[in-house]
Amino acid sequence: MPFAIAITKAPIPYIGRFAPSPSGPLHFGSLVTALASYLDAKAHGGQWLVRMEDLDPPREQPGAATAILHCLEGHGLNWDGEVIYQSQRHQAYQDCLESLVSRHWVYPCGCSRQDLASMGGIYNGHCRNHPVNLAQPYSLRLKLYDIEGYASADEIHFHDLIQGPQAQNLRTQAGDQIVKRRDGFYAYQLAVVVDDIVQGITHVIRGADLLEVTGRQLFFFELLGAGRPAFGHVPLAVQENGQKLSKQNHARAIDVNAASRNLWRGLKFLGQNPPADLADVSTSEILDWGLHYWHRNKIKGLSHLYLDNDWS
Repeated sequence: MPFAIAITKAPIPYIGRFAPSPSGPLHFGSLVTALASYLDAKAHGGQWLVRMEDLDPPREQPGAATAILHCLEGHGLNWDGEVIYQSQRHQAYQDCLESLVSRHWVYPCGCSRQDLASMGGIYNGHCRNHPVNLAQPYSLRLKLYDIEGYASADEIHFHDLIQGPQAQNLRTQAGDQIVKRRDGFYAYQLAVVVDDIVQGITHVIRGADLLEVTGRQLFFFELLGAGRPAFGHVPLAVQENGQKLSKQNHARAIDVNAASRNLWRGLKFLGQNPPADLADVSTSEILDWGLHYWHRNKIKGLSHLYLDNDWS
């Protein structure tokens, strides 16, 4: 039986989401993404959902999920409905995976990271036509081109709500994607698409570091017979050395006790030009102002320099 996802019938035309991973507390860059996705959803009369992407236990930090939710609430970013935890949705991912396998759209891959590096970083389909020793650990890859029984073009086009027209070649810029890792964990590319479909997500506002994976995700939506969400990618906050603010780079955690100023700085970073005196009012007043004056077209670029002593 072909896999069928029960697609949510949205009571409103816009359903957005913020999907952090609990590998550490929220930093300024992740707050910017949360703020942008929240304002875009609410400014369009939509729902804003929160999903915890806790699929990678070795990278998770104990208590991080709770801390993230507390931080969002402390900034007045209150979500609609219940928080979804990907760690509780393994059966849904397995059902989808089995259907893809039955259609011969997924195959086992024994290639290592070193093998991928020797291919130039883009998987070249080596294991499509080579036997894999199934007695050894292997991953499962999803075909993104030359798919049996499916007419597909190498290049996929989409209009980013913030970055404008985009074109990505699935063969040369993506390559077949891992949907289940050799350690047994389900991969991000599988889980995020399945969950977006099930939750009826219509709009995804997220960081520009994920712009390069959008084409492959859009194609995955098509393979599963679902409509495309609209995507928009906000600039990344980067340090002087060019590295983005991230948990891996030990970015400083957001201080929930300075929520009003954090939101003001986030609005300024997003090009919304909040007045200086707005930094000293309540979070609800700042968010009300943000909703009233929110414009995507004010957001420019793929990254902006962020300094801890800046934005004062």
